[in-house]
Amino acid sequence: MKTEDTIWAVLESVTDPEIPVLSVTDMGIIREVHAGEEVEVVITPTYSGCPAMNTIEVNIRAALQDAGYERVRVRTVLSPAWTTDWLTEAGRRKLKEYGIAPPQDAVADKNALFGTPRVVPCPQCDSENTELMSQFGSTACKALYRCKDCLEPFDYFKCH
Repeated sequence: MKTEDTIWAVLESVTDPEIPVLSVTDMGIIREVHAGEEVEVVITPTYSGCPAMNTIEVNIRAALQDAGYERVRVRTVLSPAWTTDWLTEAGRRKLKEYGIAPPQDAVADKNALFGTPRVVPCPQCDSENTELMSQFGSTACKALYRCKDCLEPFDYFKCH
């Protein structure tokens, strides 16, 4: 039976190519799903220049076609812009377990107004004694931090 619930279940198996521990549903980039003669999946990229979006679109289409949905359309919308607030709690937990510090609760970093560095807990040892090494990590949506206690470098999934 081709229902929106079964489509969502298939989408849970589609992973992010840059962070394979996360599904596209964990990421919160799936905006809408419409079941009918043609399945339509509406997505919003994590940022407008995200190089993974073409791969994600192909993987969504392939997963749904493998599940028996012959006609699949993936539509990208840019507004409203994606925000890390859309990450699921399961996605945040998976990021930490994978060794990437999940985004802090609020999208806006008020510490920047006061020149106070953001406190990003280490995903390895939970220490808050960390420092920013680079605004750019392994991908554009991550920053590189280092824990001063366990001395491990780690990515931080930047808020936006």
